[in-house]
Amino acid sequence: MQNKLAGIKLLLLDVDGILTDGRIIYDNQGNELKAFDVKDGHGLKMLQRADIQVGIITGRTSEVVTRRARELGVEILYQGALQKIEPYRKILKDHDLKDDQVAYMGDDIVDLPILRRVGFSVTVADAVPDVIPLVDYVTLRSGGRGAVREVCDMILKACGRWDDLTTRYFHD
Repeated sequence: MQNKLAGIKLLLLDVDGILTDGRIIYDNQGNELKAFDVKDGHGLKMLQRADIQVGIITGRTSEVVTRRARELGVEILYQGALQKIEPYRKILKDHDLKDDQVAYMGDDIVDLPILRRVGFSVTVADAVPDVIPLVDYVTLRSGGRGAVREVCDMILKACGRWDDLTTRYFHD
């Protein structure tokens, strides 16, 4: 697992069930609400500081996701991707990457085409049961509850960037 993680250059994420707990909440004005874990966001920023790219491929389209991606500086964003493999192929081509340089986190059967191809496939503890036996790693945490941060930390440690990114937090 360490060898697979050490070569990761891009972490791709699904949204509902990965960056969020999968719930979609509408208020009385018809606005869509999603809750994101701040620890996940910090993990993604640390990856970016380590020159590891971050991207999102999601089947739904949501202004909330656009806003969150903008806040995090995530430039690779594909929404409304019902066939997620198509934007995945485009991302590989546009960024001159190979499958083994990509990690992907997905939690449902629509994510399987990408999960089967990437160098490191991840799902969350509360994923659809059919996905769990088909991935390299199942997080200890649930979607929207720090699972992304768990994987970010694993990647940073495997590529030898954890210490130099975190030591500044332990000194005055």
